[in-house]
Amino acid sequence: MTNAYRATFYIGVTSDLRARVWQHINNEGSAFVKKYRLYDLVYYESFIRITDAIDREKQLKNWYRDWKINLIKSINPQMKDLRANWK
Repeated sequence: MTNAYRATFYIGVTSDLRARVWQHINNEGSAFVKKYRLYDLVYYESFIRITDAIDREKQLKNWYRDWKINLIKSINPQMKDLRANWK
């Protein structure tokens, strides 16, 4: 999740991405997301095992900002909000 300026990023784990994004948008999610208005979903990864997702979350949280941006842009070059494509 990120803000309109793509200045701050949030990395988290969930078993229901749509529900979690909805919570964030409606200020029912993380206090960090609410404080920095991180309402745009620009990147996500899917895992079968929650332990793999948690390991990846920990890895990404230790990355430099530029690495995170490069990862996002490798999938979403314009860093558009991916919710726009949800039905």
